[in-house]
Amino acid sequence: MSSLGLFIVCAGIPLLFGLWAQMKVKRTFAKYSQVAPRNGMTGAEAASAVLRASGLPNLSIRPVAGRLSDHYDPRSRTLNLSADVGQASSLAALGVAAHEAGHAIQDANRYTPMRIRQTLVPAATIGQSLWFLPVVIGLIVGATGLVTVGLVLFAAVVLFQLITLPVEFDASKRALVALEGQGLLAADEVPGARAVLNAAALTYVAGFVAALGQLVYFFLISRD
Repeated sequence: MSSLGLFIVCAGIPLLFGLWAQMKVKRTFAKYSQVAPRNGMTGAEAASAVLRASGLPNLSIRPVAGRLSDHYDPRSRTLNLSADVGQASSLAALGVAAHEAGHAIQDANRYTPMRIRQTLVPAATIGQSLWFLPVVIGLIVGATGLVTVGLVLFAAVVLFQLITLPVEFDASKRALVALEGQGLLAADEVPGARAVLNAAALTYVAGFVAALGQLVYFFLISRD
């Protein structure tokens, strides 16, 4: 395969997939942000209900700036919800809020993939910051060993992306079970929340595919 062909397969296609995934999640979230649940609950209220039912009534739910910046922080054990989720009453908001509550439940239950993911955070952070320099310098001067050092650093990022997948999929599964099982959404409302969570999951898949493609690309060109 030519260098251009290799670049297209390993980098170009994953990039296009990632852009499509981001567009899809934005469109899907926007669509179901216009659909209000019959119970009139906000995302924060739904997350609180899920946490109470899971034995976590005292976990803090805080507002956070930004759009779709919602996350659970295992260090402070806080659920951080953006205005579009925490203060909104929509199928999209309830789905995302329940998903983040699912992460809190994972943490409380010491869910193994989440524990592994948390352990990998320092290595992934260092790898993300430092991998590119030794790879580029190694390619320029023809030092395969230096390239290998950079790729080992980046491999930590790829591994982090990989272990993120089951963590996110499981949180979405817990969210949908809670929303329906606790009667927060009617049966005909659940597909809307599911569509939002499935679209969001694609962004994590795209992130892993893009990282893996980069790793393979730089490995192969360094061995030519």
